[in-house]
Amino acid sequence: MTGGLVVGTCPVPARAGGQLEEPLADSVRGALSAAIANTAPPVPEFTDTDKRLAYLRWLGAMSDRLRRRKPDFQTRVEFLQTVWYESRRAGLDTTVVLGLIQVESAFRKFAISRVGARGYMQIMPFWSRVIGDGDPGKLFHMQTNIRFGCVILRHYLEREKGDLFMALGRYNGSRGRSEYPKAVFAAANNWIHPDA
Repeated sequence: MTGGLVVGTCPVPARAGGQLEEPLADSVRGALSAAIANTAPPVPEFTDTDKRLAYLRWLGAMSDRLRRRKPDFQTRVEFLQTVWYESRRAGLDTTVVLGLIQVESAFRKFAISRVGARGYMQIMPFWSRVIGDGDPGKLFHMQTNIRFGCVILRHYLEREKGDLFMALGRYNGSRGRSEYPKAVFAAANNWIHPDA
Protein backbone atom coordinates (compact mmCIF):
# COMPACT_ATOMS: atom_id res chain seq x y z
CA MET A 1 0.00 0.00 0.00
CA THR A 2 1.48 3.36 -1.01
CA GLY A 3 -0.86 5.53 1.05
CA GLY A 4 -4.48 5.51 1.97
CA LEU A 5 -6.90 3.02 3.35
CA VAL A 6 -7.27 -0.52 2.08
CA VAL A 7 -10.89 -1.45 1.47
CA GLY A 8 -11.26 -5.04 0.42
CA THR A 9 -8.28 -5.62 -1.89
CA CYS A 10 -8.17 -2.19 -3.57
CA PRO A 11 -6.17 0.67 -2.07
CA VAL A 12 -8.21 3.84 -1.81
CA PRO A 13 -5.88 6.83 -1.38
CA ALA A 14 -6.59 9.66 1.00
CA ARG A 15 -5.60 13.09 -0.28
CA ALA A 16 -4.09 14.85 2.75
CA GLY A 17 -0.93 16.79 2.12
CA GLY A 18 1.96 17.52 4.39
CA GLN A 19 0.15 19.96 6.67
CA LEU A 20 2.69 21.62 8.92
CA GLU A 21 2.54 22.10 12.64
CA GLU A 22 2.94 25.81 13.22
CA PRO A 23 3.50 27.58 16.52
CA LEU A 24 0.29 29.11 17.83
CA ALA A 25 -0.05 32.08 20.13
CA ASP A 26 -1.45 31.08 23.52
CA SER A 27 -4.62 33.08 22.83
CA VAL A 28 -5.15 31.26 19.51
CA ARG A 29 -4.42 27.87 21.06
CA GLY A 30 -6.88 28.68 23.87
CA ALA A 31 -9.61 29.79 21.46
CA LEU A 32 -9.17 26.70 19.27
CA SER A 33 -9.14 24.41 22.31
CA ALA A 34 -12.33 26.00 23.62
CA ALA A 35 -14.01 25.55 20.24
CA ILE A 36 -13.04 21.86 20.21
CA ALA A 37 -13.97 21.26 23.86
CA ASN A 38 -17.53 22.56 23.49
CA THR A 39 -19.45 19.28 23.61
CA ALA A 40 -22.71 20.61 22.24
CA PRO A 41 -24.32 17.81 20.20
CA PRO A 42 -25.02 18.49 16.53
CA VAL A 43 -28.71 19.13 16.89
CA PRO A 44 -29.94 21.91 14.64
CA GLU A 45 -32.11 24.56 16.19
CA PHE A 46 -34.33 26.85 14.16
CA THR A 47 -35.80 30.26 14.88
CA ASP A 48 -38.70 29.74 12.49
CA THR A 49 -40.48 27.16 10.35
CA ASP A 50 -39.06 28.44 7.05
CA LYS A 51 -35.49 27.82 8.24
CA ARG A 52 -36.40 24.34 9.43
CA LEU A 53 -38.05 23.53 6.10
CA ALA A 54 -34.99 24.84 4.19
CA TYR A 55 -32.76 22.57 6.29
CA LEU A 56 -35.01 19.56 5.64
CA ARG A 57 -34.99 20.25 1.88
CA TRP A 58 -31.20 20.47 1.96
CA LEU A 59 -30.93 17.29 4.06
CA GLY A 60 -33.17 15.34 1.66
CA ALA A 61 -31.27 16.50 -1.44
CA MET A 62 -27.83 15.82 0.09
CA SER A 63 -28.96 12.43 1.37
CA ASP A 64 -29.96 11.43 -2.16
CA ARG A 65 -26.59 12.61 -3.54
CA LEU A 66 -24.62 10.78 -0.85
CA ARG A 67 -26.57 7.50 -0.98
CA ARG A 68 -24.02 5.70 -3.19
CA ARG A 69 -21.15 6.53 -0.82
CA LYS A 70 -23.08 6.00 2.42
CA PRO A 71 -25.84 3.45 1.79
CA ASP A 72 -27.09 3.26 5.40
CA PHE A 73 -29.78 5.93 5.85
CA GLN A 74 -29.16 6.61 9.55
CA THR A 75 -25.38 6.90 9.07
CA ARG A 76 -25.92 9.25 6.13
CA VAL A 77 -28.34 11.52 8.01
CA GLU A 78 -26.10 11.68 11.11
CA PHE A 79 -23.12 12.55 8.93
CA LEU A 80 -24.98 15.30 7.04
CA GLN A 81 -26.50 16.71 10.21
CA THR A 82 -23.02 16.87 11.77
CA VAL A 83 -21.49 18.56 8.71
CA TRP A 84 -24.35 21.07 8.60
CA TYR A 85 -24.08 21.82 12.32
CA GLU A 86 -20.28 22.03 12.57
CA SER A 87 -19.81 24.07 9.39
CA ARG A 88 -22.36 26.64 10.59
CA ARG A 89 -20.90 26.61 14.07
CA ALA A 90 -17.52 27.54 12.55
CA GLY A 91 -19.03 30.07 10.13
CA LEU A 92 -18.13 28.06 7.04
CA ASP A 93 -19.96 27.30 3.81
CA THR A 94 -21.40 23.78 4.12
CA THR A 95 -20.91 23.25 0.39
CA VAL A 96 -17.16 23.90 0.72
CA VAL A 97 -16.89 21.61 3.75
CA LEU A 98 -18.57 18.77 1.82
CA GLY A 99 -16.24 19.44 -1.12
CA LEU A 100 -13.23 19.31 1.20
CA ILE A 101 -14.40 16.02 2.72
CA GLN A 102 -14.94 14.56 -0.76
CA VAL A 103 -11.40 15.50 -1.80
CA GLU A 104 -9.71 14.60 1.48
CA SER A 105 -11.26 11.22 2.30
CA ALA A 106 -13.95 10.42 -0.28
CA PHE A 107 -16.39 10.38 2.69
CA ARG A 108 -14.53 7.55 4.45
CA LYS A 109 -14.60 7.78 8.25
CA PHE A 110 -11.47 5.66 8.75
CA ALA A 111 -9.32 7.05 5.93
CA ILE A 112 -5.62 7.41 6.75
CA SER A 113 -3.28 9.25 4.40
CA ARG A 114 0.33 8.35 3.69
CA VAL A 115 1.37 11.19 6.02
CA GLY A 116 -0.89 9.98 8.85
CA ALA A 117 -3.87 12.36 8.52
CA ARG A 118 -7.06 10.77 9.78
CA GLY A 119 -10.77 10.58 9.19
CA TYR A 120 -13.26 12.49 7.09
CA MET A 121 -11.39 15.80 7.12
CA GLN A 122 -7.92 14.24 7.29
CA ILE A 123 -6.78 15.79 10.56
CA MET A 124 -3.08 15.47 11.32
CA PRO A 125 -2.49 13.79 14.73
CA PHE A 126 -0.49 16.76 16.05
CA TRP A 127 -3.74 18.74 16.24
CA SER A 128 -5.04 16.42 18.96
CA ARG A 129 -2.00 17.36 21.05
CA VAL A 130 -2.02 21.08 20.18
CA ILE A 131 -5.72 21.84 20.72
CA GLY A 132 -7.30 18.59 21.92
CA ASP A 133 -6.75 16.16 24.76
CA GLY A 134 -3.79 14.43 23.09
CA ASP A 135 -5.66 11.29 22.00
CA PRO A 136 -5.29 10.97 18.20
CA GLY A 137 -7.61 7.93 18.24
CA LYS A 138 -10.53 10.32 18.77
CA LEU A 139 -9.89 11.74 15.30
CA PHE A 140 -11.90 8.80 13.92
CA HIS A 141 -14.98 9.88 15.88
CA MET A 142 -17.25 11.58 13.34
CA GLN A 143 -18.24 14.71 15.26
CA THR A 144 -14.74 15.19 16.70
CA ASN A 145 -13.13 14.90 13.27
CA ILE A 146 -15.56 17.24 11.55
CA ARG A 147 -15.40 19.73 14.42
CA PHE A 148 -11.58 19.74 14.33
CA GLY A 149 -11.59 20.15 10.55
CA CYS A 150 -14.05 23.03 10.59
CA VAL A 151 -12.30 24.83 13.47
CA ILE A 152 -8.90 24.41 11.78
CA LEU A 153 -10.23 25.65 8.42
CA ARG A 154 -11.83 28.66 10.17
CA HIS A 155 -8.48 29.36 11.86
CA TYR A 156 -6.68 29.26 8.50
CA LEU A 157 -9.35 31.44 6.91
CA GLU A 158 -8.78 34.05 9.60
CA ARG A 159 -4.99 33.80 9.18
CA GLU A 160 -5.44 34.35 5.44
CA LYS A 161 -7.76 37.35 6.04
CA GLY A 162 -10.77 35.65 4.44
CA ASP A 163 -8.96 34.28 1.36
CA LEU A 164 -10.51 30.81 1.02
CA PHE A 165 -8.10 29.80 -1.77
CA MET A 166 -5.08 30.43 0.47
CA ALA A 167 -6.80 28.95 3.56
CA LEU A 168 -7.49 25.71 1.68
CA GLY A 169 -3.88 25.57 0.56
CA ARG A 170 -2.73 26.01 4.15
CA TYR A 171 -5.20 23.31 5.29
CA ASN A 172 -3.65 20.90 2.80
CA GLY A 173 -0.05 21.95 3.39
CA SER A 174 0.22 23.27 -0.16
CA ARG A 175 -0.22 27.01 0.45
CA GLY A 176 0.19 29.05 -2.73
CA ARG A 177 -0.35 26.12 -5.12
CA SER A 178 -3.61 25.86 -7.00
CA GLU A 179 -4.23 22.12 -7.39
CA TYR A 180 -5.81 21.47 -4.01
CA PRO A 181 -8.08 24.54 -3.74
CA LYS A 182 -9.26 23.96 -7.31
CA ALA A 183 -10.05 20.32 -6.48
CA VAL A 184 -12.09 21.38 -3.41
CA PHE A 185 -13.98 24.06 -5.38
CA ALA A 186 -14.74 21.53 -8.14
CA ALA A 187 -15.96 18.95 -5.61
CA ALA A 188 -18.06 21.61 -3.84
CA ASN A 189 -20.04 22.00 -7.07
CA ASN A 190 -21.47 18.53 -6.39
CA TRP A 191 -23.05 19.81 -3.17
CA ILE A 192 -24.60 23.08 -4.29
CA HIS A 193 -28.21 23.48 -3.20
CA PRO A 194 -30.34 26.59 -2.85
CA ASP A 195 -30.92 25.88 0.84
CA ALA A 196 -27.24 25.22 1.67
